[in-house]
Amino acid sequence: MKVEDIMTPDPVCISDAATIHDAHLLMQSRGVRHLPVISEQNGTLVGVLTHKKMIATVMSLYNRYGAGALDRKERHQPLTELIDTEYPLLFTHTPLLDVVDYFIDNKFGCLPVSDADGKVLGIVTSSDFVSLCKTLLSKQAE
Repeated sequence: MKVEDIMTPDPVCISDAATIHDAHLLMQSRGVRHLPVISEQNGTLVGVLTHKKMIATVMSLYNRYGAGALDRKERHQPLTELIDTEYPLLFTHTPLLDVVDYFIDNKFGCLPVSDADGKVLGIVTSSDFVSLCKTLLSKQAE
C-alpha cells in the first residue's frame, strides 16, 4: 500500500503570511486539527501547524496575558513562529511501511503529502492509520 491509498486529498491549507488568529479561526471553522502551511509567494509547502501546538500556544498566551489580551496577541503573532518544518517528505507513491515508523517513533500526528515541486496534494494523519488498521482487522475477521 502507498500513501495515496490512505491520505486525505486536497487538505485545508493556510498561508505562511497568516497569524495565529487566522489559523485558530480556520481550524475551528473547518473542523481540522492539522494545517499544511504554504508559501504566500509560490504556494509550496513550508511547514505544518498541529492542533497540539495551537492549543499549547493559545494556553500560553492566555496564562501570560489574560483573556482580555488573548485575541490581540493572536492577531499580532505570526503563524511561522509555531510551525514545524522538520519532517520527512511524503509523496503519493511513498510505501506506507516507510511512513508507519515515523508515526510510531514520533509524537507528530500528521505528515503532508506533496508533489516534486512542493505543492500540497494531501495529508496523512495517525487517524488514517487507525482507520487502515480497522479495515485490515475487519477483513481478517471475515
